[in-house]
Amino acid sequence: MPQRGDELLRNRRLKLERLLARGIDPFPPRFNRSHTTAQAVAALAAGPGGAEVEGSEVSVAGRMIRMRSMGKASFADIEDSEGNIQLFLRKNTLGDEYALLDDLDLGDFVGATGTMMRTRTGEVSVQVQTFTLLAKALRPPPEKFHGLRDVEQRYRQRYLDLISNREVHETMRSRSRIVSAIRAFFDSRGYLEVDTPVLVPVPAGAMAQPFITHHNALDRQLYLRIATELYLKRLIVGGMDKVYEIGRVFRNEGIDADHNPEFTLLESYEAYADYNDIMRLVETLVPEIASEVTGSTTVIYQGTELRLASPWPRLSLHEGVKQYAGIDLNDYPDAASLAGKMQELGVPATYAESRGRLIDKLVGTYVEPKLIQPTFLVDYPVEMSPLAKASPADSRYAERFEAFAAGMEIANSFTELNDPDIQRSRFTEQEELRKRYQGEDLDRMDEDFITALEHGMPPTGGLGVGIDRLVMLITGQSSIRDVLLFPQTRSTQPPPGTDQNQENEQVPEA
Repeated sequence: MPQRGDELLRNRRLKLERLLARGIDPFPPRFNRSHTTAQAVAALAAGPGGAEVEGSEVSVAGRMIRMRSMGKASFADIEDSEGNIQLFLRKNTLGDEYALLDDLDLGDFVGATGTMMRTRTGEVSVQVQTFTLLAKALRPPPEKFHGLRDVEQRYRQRYLDLISNREVHETMRSRSRIVSAIRAFFDSRGYLEVDTPVLVPVPAGAMAQPFITHHNALDRQLYLRIATELYLKRLIVGGMDKVYEIGRVFRNEGIDADHNPEFTLLESYEAYADYNDIMRLVETLVPEIASEVTGSTTVIYQGTELRLASPWPRLSLHEGVKQYAGIDLNDYPDAASLAGKMQELGVPATYAESRGRLIDKLVGTYVEPKLIQPTFLVDYPVEMSPLAKASPADSRYAERFEAFAAGMEIANSFTELNDPDIQRSRFTEQEELRKRYQGEDLDRMDEDFITALEHGMPPTGGLGVGIDRLVMLITGQSSIRDVLLFPQTRSTQPPPGTDQNQENEQVPEA
């Protein structure tokens, strides 16, 4: 027995065949649109003092989302990226063109030329003089009332989500405005936007697992970048005192509410600055962007009011762990003693984990969930921050901060380490930890970067901001996948001969 979906597809194909038989091109190459739907509505109120003036001629186009026929007159609503408008079609005006309606379906793209008017019910409409099909939809659109119920389908077929959910359009418009506002913020402060390589020989600059690829012409293994940091700092070495980049980075990690394997990262570097200067930059940047996009420095995130205006409080990581976990990190200077204490508290910890990873677990378990209002968590243990300069006040801690809001990290910053010998020592320690703790993500030795530092890099403050998480915060979205047009999704069918449960291969030593 035929399925209803098959019948709908067959009916649309039959209509396509009828159109072709009548000599109608169902996919014409162009249409001269004079107004978007929003501009057409505005044209009705284009008279003196905003008075409505009927009769303005417009040519509009869009996807047909509703149609109502009443014999010799019909109404159709069309939608474009700016909104929707009603078309008023009459048989005595359109003549033979009116019969075209019999072979149209919801989802088709149509174009219409006519004059602006209001119907007797007060609906702003185009009184259509000429009407044409612009693209025949051979599949039906999602049911508008219920929308897409399959969450994975929303992400896998984002175009269907955009068709059925106007809120997605608004979120993505906000994202675009946020990125534009960030660029304007840095440009106005004398930063130069630059581009750095996506394919790199050493996946360094962060503690993350990379994606691996092969360059055929060079016959060498390369990696998708996990950060832009080390290349941007090379530019500081070269005398470019203020630089920033907004681009994709790639980390071969899991997917959850605030992680996606490819994401958009802002990184900026400023010579003759430290992490205190960058804190002031961040607590200026975030409320300014929010105000630009929403009109307020206060946003509502998942029912909680977040006050983004500066100043933001500072909390040392040492004090945060002591306050919320009841552990004084200075009393546990090695991994074994810290793991033992964590086990007493019931926090999953093993003696096969580095001290840095154990501290990260404590912060994630006890501290981060408490940082609801925007807060700087400052001064991280050096073993967690191999690219940051040690604090003059206590060499066990580095001049590093992470900015949190709604319990979510949105920014990371260092006073950049610029001593090449110490940097080499830190990279060496990371490589040794990699051998000892093979299941952990650790940074990698980059000899060319060390060589660059040996040419001299001035004191520098660096910053990384997760654009996707910032968009989540400002637009109130609880999942990173709702601020990405095309997030990663699971395959509907596993590749032949593969095991879906197979773990990622270990990355060869770089």
